[in-house]
Amino acid sequence: MTWHFTEDPAAFRAAAASLLAAEPARNTAVLTLMDRADRLGWWAGPDGRVTGVLALSPSGALDLGATTEDAALALAFPAGEEPVEVRGETAAVEAYAKASGRPWAPVVRMRLFRLGRPTPPDPAPAGRSRTATEADAPLVADWTREFATAIGDEPAEDYTGFVAERISEGRLVLWETPGGRAVSMAAVSRTIEGQARVHLVYTPPAERGNGYAAGATEAIGRVAADRGATHVLLFTDLSNPTSNALYQRLGYRPVTDHLGVEFTGAAR
Repeated sequence: MTWHFTEDPAAFRAAAASLLAAEPARNTAVLTLMDRADRLGWWAGPDGRVTGVLALSPSGALDLGATTEDAALALAFPAGEEPVEVRGETAAVEAYAKASGRPWAPVVRMRLFRLGRPTPPDPAPAGRSRTATEADAPLVADWTREFATAIGDEPAEDYTGFVAERISEGRLVLWETPGGRAVSMAAVSRTIEGQARVHLVYTPPAERGNGYAAGATEAIGRVAADRGATHVLLFTDLSNPTSNALYQRLGYRPVTDHLGVEFTGAAR
């Protein structure tokens, strides 16, 4: 029983195909990251069955997919190459963090949701959704920076490429008032193995309380479904009861709980 590592997404996809195809929702983070990860890995048992996958990003963040506790306990990195943080299903993350011998602290607790029967917001917010265009890029970049700050991330200096990719591929929608003023946004990842993940759901503080985020989220869910996603997913921060309640009203149902931890020192 061992972990195998590669920098080649095609080799990773071939080796871990059975688990990725069987559990696309639980592997959403790894599937979304695999084309830009520094390192990809899979755990295979004596029978060759894969029961764990991971993606290590250039920033040193480790994402675990559908990974058993046994696989997480066996995961180790050479000294100096350990991840600075790890995210994934709670049991696997806790198992890895405890086994690492390094001091760590939880930084976020999340819940993965999957869209069941789509339910339009009731009451419906005023206005309509529309696909963002190139002309919207400066506004979307500003909102993305505000979004990063709001969730506790360090904002990037330049979101031009990040925003342009989503706009050019039609993966970002805006909600606008009847007068045509943009007041909220939502984006979705590319569809991989039938799964696509909603993200960047953001409404500026002055516009909140009007249901605009619900309208944008429902609209981007339709975009994902129209593009062939059979699993439309999103993560919520468990410390935010407002967003958790909102998404469930729109038809999202819990899949599994996730934990993000940060390492605060070397192994003892």
